[in-house]
Amino acid sequence: MYLIVGLGNPEKDYANTRHNMGFNVINEIAKNCDIKLSQFKFKGEYGKGLIEGEKVILLKPQTYMNLSGESIIQFKNFYKIENNQIIIVYDDIDTPVGKIRIRKKGGPGTHNGMKSVVHYLATDEFTRVRIGIGSPKENEDIIEYVIGKIPEDEKKSLQSSIEIGAHAVIETIKNGVDIAMNKFN
Repeated sequence: MYLIVGLGNPEKDYANTRHNMGFNVINEIAKNCDIKLSQFKFKGEYGKGLIEGEKVILLKPQTYMNLSGESIIQFKNFYKIENNQIIIVYDDIDTPVGKIRIRKKGGPGTHNGMKSVVHYLATDEFTRVRIGIGSPKENEDIIEYVIGKIPEDEKKSLQSSIEIGAHAVIETIKNGVDIAMNKFN
């Protein structure tokens, strides 16, 4: 069983922000794979289904970004999911818009949601799919950039990133992380 987690903030207030790219990818996967995200447990909204013949849980922690690990560790422990069966999807300011990066392990960098995930899982060895949101302009506040509303002229290119991210997660499940990395990085 795979645990596929999108990082973000509660959608009512943050749906149209760069920081919710993880949630957006989960929504895209749910739509493409006919998985309903209608259950709530362990501080998360989730749904169960099959992708490429594998059982999956799609999860959107509802703890706010900085506490995402609280929900993830509860799902991991309850369903006895190994770290190599966890895929975390999140926004990345160091990756250009329209691009993604897949990694098998690595530190959290400056991303507070990933800091929480690494802390609660007590490891950095799990697959992550970083969705490129680009960097703020020179004088632009980084917090406002990631949680501010997305300008209309950027929505199409960010939607492309979301779709690529969803395909990358499915490819990872179908053929493994190494093949997905070769295909999408």
